[in-house]
Amino acid sequence: MSYSEDRKKEIDRVLYNVIDPETGLSIMRMDLIRQLQVSDAGRVSLVFRPSSPVCPMAYALASSIKSKIRDLDWVASVSIKVENFNRSEHLEGLLND
Repeated sequence: MSYSEDRKKEIDRVLYNVIDPETGLSIMRMDLIRQLQVSDAGRVSLVFRPSSPVCPMAYALASSIKSKIRDLDWVASVSIKVENFNRSEHLEGLLND
């Protein structure tokens, strides 16, 4: 297994603990994370798709996602693209400033 594949599995594990309070399910089980990429330099990028365009928990979930990934000691940066959400640009601006 490659370095980046190991790192992706590690991110999958930590994100599995992010629970959507509306459903009680893991965001990974709900398939809200897509296109996870990890570079050898520790740059992580992903697409977050909240469960609906007006998801009331989108901001809190996105913040948790970034925080959980940033807590990994090898992560240099986190870039999150938000799709399928009516305030995507605003949320991305907060996450990627």
